[in-house]
Formats: sequence, C-alpha cells, structure tokens
Amino acid sequence: MNSAFERSPQFYVRLSGVFYLAIIVLGLFGELMVRGSLVVPLDAAATAQNIMASSSLWRLGIVGDLSMQLLDIPIIVLFYLLFKRVNAGLNLAATFFNLIQTAMLVANKLLLVIPLLLLGGGTAASVFSSEQLAAWSYLAIGLHSYGFGIGLIFFALACLLRGYLIIKSGFFPAFIGVMLALAGLCYLINSLALLLAPALASLLFPWVLMPVLVGELTLSLWMIVKGVNIEKWQLFKGSTS
Repeated sequence: MNSAFERSPQFYVRLSGVFYLAIIVLGLFGELMVRGSLVVPLDAAATAQNIMASSSLWRLGIVGDLSMQLLDIPIIVLFYLLFKRVNAGLNLAATFFNLIQTAMLVANKLLLVIPLLLLGGGTAASVFSSEQLAAWSYLAIGLHSYGFGIGLIFFALACLLRGYLIIKSGFFPAFIGVMLALAGLCYLINSLALLLAPALASLLFPWVLMPVLVGELTLSLWMIVKGVNIEKWQLFKGSTS
C-alpha cells in the first residue's frame, strides 16, 4: 500500500473518508439507537427489562461498535502515511494515541457483554436475585461509559495533533484542522469532566460534543468529495525525496 499511496494518495484518502463517515454513523447508532433507547437513567430494573426484550438490538450495537474499531485501523494507517513527512514525531505520537484508544475501546466492549450473560438465565446467574443481576448489569454499563471516556482522552490528543498537522501541511483546508483540534479539546473536556466532576459532565453533555460531530463530519465529507490537496502533497513529497 505504501508505494501505491506514494504514487497517488487520492483514492486511499477518499476510501478512508468513507470509512470515517461509516464510523460516525455507527457511533450515532450505538449511542442513540441502542444505548440511548434501552438504558434508563438511574433505573437498573427497567434497563434490564429493555435489554432482555431487545437483546438482538443490544448485540447489534456491540457488533456495530466493534466495526467502528475495525474501520479505525485503515484510517490510522492513512493518516500516518499522509502526515509522516510533515512532522514525523508528532505524527507518530498521534498514531500511537489513536492505537491506544482503539485497543481500549475494543476491550471495553466486553463490559457490554456482561448484561447479556447475567440476564440471559445461565446457571451461574441463577443463584442471584433478579434485582442483583439488574444492578450488576447496570454497573457494567456504567463502567463501559467510563471506559469509553478514558479511551477518548487518547483520541482527543490524536485529534489535537492531527489538527495541527492539517494546518501546517495544507493537505486539507486550515479551518478543518482548527475544527478537528476543537473536537479534540471538546473530547478532552468531556472525558476529564466525567472523571473529575460528573455533575458538570452531565450538564455539558451532549452540547460539549456538538463541535466533535461537526468537525469530524466535515473532515470525513471533505475527504470523500475533495480528497487531499495534491499540490501541497507533491510539495511535501518533493521536499523530502
């Protein structure tokens, strides 16, 4: 892929833009259509009933989330190849931050499997009351939210670095770099608030994440429709060849 990418990155940029857009759609599906509709705030019993009544939807949400992380890998590779001549150190740091986030979110999905195991009526769960099983399931879902927030700290740093790399390189318009950096800052604020001041986090959500949706959606659509600025790409390529 590296030699083909060096000759013409446009196809790979556009393909990664499609993957990026799919990640956004899958993320909204998991958060709004699945967990947003089945998890009842502060009501473990109702949440357990909803999950058991719509277990297929819950499982589909897990698969959708894992698909996001699978699609993340080619995008990480694309950004690494794209920005490696702009600033090798910052690009490598952004790549590692993104890989850490992806690995954490994959492992974090196991917490969403726990309610299925506890509420599914297995032998091990039969010795506990339905109230206990519902409470532990709700706890697992809450831990998943914290795990998701912790993983996004690393992605926030990747967004900040890539926003700078976009601005410096000119591969995409500077305003997209600013918007991606702002998205990273919003991710960071949301995650730190979740860990340090949960009451504040509940007040900020979901408004603090609106710039995230706008910034990442704009980047993905620009990658699909416009692709990379070939003149700027050739300029950086020629300066390091």
